[in-house]
Amino acid sequence: MAKRKKKKSQTKITVKDYIKAVKKADRDIQLETQTGWVSTNKIHKSKKVYNRKNYKKDYLNE
Repeated sequence: MAKRKKKKSQTKITVKDYIKAVKKADRDIQLETQTGWVSTNKIHKSKKVYNRKNYKKDYLNE
């Protein structure tokens, strides 16, 4: 009895997968070529974003 080979399922690359791969590769290249320190995990928070905590915090009672 000969063993049957399992067929490998071929997955199609979608447009979303392609865009994700290109963005990741572009980011890696950018980190390698850029000089100095660069944050890799944290996203820069915009100053325009409303943050209720900063506006309602009472500094006088602490």
